[in-house]
Amino acid sequence: MRQILPLILIAFLVAAPVFAVSGFSVTLGEATSSNPSYKSAVMDYFKAKTDKDLQSADIKIVTASEVNEVSRGVTGHVYAPSQILSCAMVDLSYSDGIKVSVDTSKIRVVTPEMYASALRSSGIDRGYVVVTSPVPASGEAALAGVLKSYEIAVGEQIPEEAKRVSVEEIYLQSRLVNETNATGDRVAELFDEVKNRTQSQNLQDPADIQRVVVDVSQQMNINLTETQVQQVADSVAASQRVQGSLTEFKQRLEGVSQQVGGSGILDQIYAFLQSIYNYIMGIASP
Repeated sequence: MRQILPLILIAFLVAAPVFAVSGFSVTLGEATSSNPSYKSAVMDYFKAKTDKDLQSADIKIVTASEVNEVSRGVTGHVYAPSQILSCAMVDLSYSDGIKVSVDTSKIRVVTPEMYASALRSSGIDRGYVVVTSPVPASGEAALAGVLKSYEIAVGEQIPEEAKRVSVEEIYLQSRLVNETNATGDRVAELFDEVKNRTQSQNLQDPADIQRVVVDVSQQMNINLTETQVQQVADSVAASQRVQGSLTEFKQRLEGVSQQVGGSGILDQIYAFLQSIYNYIMGIASP
């Protein structure tokens, strides 16, 4: 038995990282976090959108400086701490692709499909995402909180370039909604289809990607100017370029999703202890 105990200890140490992963996180904009009534309203909204105990979630604050690190280079806009209000919840136990729920009473421009499309540009293709704000907001800046929620839930940083590409995409999509009168979901569908064709055909030449944009936009009856075609093509090309840097994050995302998407943590621990017990009894048996 003394010889077996070290093996059990080693097994626990090996399994500990698995049991430590929650895959469940919440980010609060710093202006929301510092306002008790705002924070309470947001947390109540999240509670209504999940059957999980929010006490088990990793809760972090998104600051203006974090948002500005990306947005400054994309739009030139610099946010004050009082403007960081949007909040996000991410649950990786959702195993059927990616599902985004947006509080449309507060988030006025960015739609679920727009978020999902931008997230896919950061290598994110799974999880349940909820986005809200205590006051009306356009929703573009909320993407920073969603990305941070994923980093917390996964335990792995998203490369800065990939985050920048996602933020650029969400702002471009929002502009196209205003400029073309197409719905947000239709614009997101346009981006996804162009991405899919570009990837399946392994297109590298910008001119080839532009032709795909023109073809898809015509099929969808979305009228784009030459400048807009160029902007969409550049955005999709940038998304394709950063995918190679996302290998480690994607692998970690898949691993954590599989861990938390199966049986509950107590079930996993029970099964693990049961296997140890069976092993010990097998050795002790004559």
